[in-house]
Order: sequence, then C-alpha cells, then structure tokens
Amino acid sequence: MDIQLDGVEKQMIKAIGMGGTAISGEQLITLMPGMEDAEFVSTLKGLLNLGYIMADKQSFHDLKDVANAEFRVNAGYARDLKEALDPRLKAERKEQRNRRVRRV
Repeated sequence: MDIQLDGVEKQMIKAIGMGGTAISGEQLITLMPGMEDAEFVSTLKGLLNLGYIMADKQSFHDLKDVANAEFRVNAGYARDLKEALDPRLKAERKEQRNRRVRRV
C-alpha cells in the first residue's frame, strides 16, 4: 500500500508516535503549536476517517473535544505509515524482497 501524506499529516503522525501507546489530546495539541484550530481538527478528522489513527471518542468539533480524547496510530497501518514518513524504508524493504531467492 502506498500512503501519501502532506506535511501537516506527517507532523501529526510523528507527534502521536509509532510506538502503539496512546497520547492524550492535550499532549497532541501541545506538540503541534501554531496551527489554526480548524486546520488541526480537520487534519485529525481526516486521519481518523482514513483509519490511520484511532481515538477513544468518535466526534470532534473543536480543540476542547480533542483535549479530552486519547489517540494512537492504528497498528494495521504502522509499517506503511513508517514508510510514508521515511521513503528510504520502502526502498530497503523492496530491495530485501528482490534479494530473496527461491530454493528448490
């Protein structure tokens, strides 16, 4: 799967972290300074709708709703998201596949 992320989406994924542990909405807001509230909520909703991140709540209208939730990266997309954040990983994985030799 080839995931394409814009700069703000990449920044948000990095802020949440790929470790699988949850981050509070308050922490996420703190780690993403200088964003307009509407852009922040819109980006977050987009990542949630695509399934790349998960939250313990389903509805977000403003930063107050975000602050009261917890977020984490969806483990099913973790490898593809890592590759989207660092394209060298995708090239390395492709190279490893090409090196595999079928033994008879």
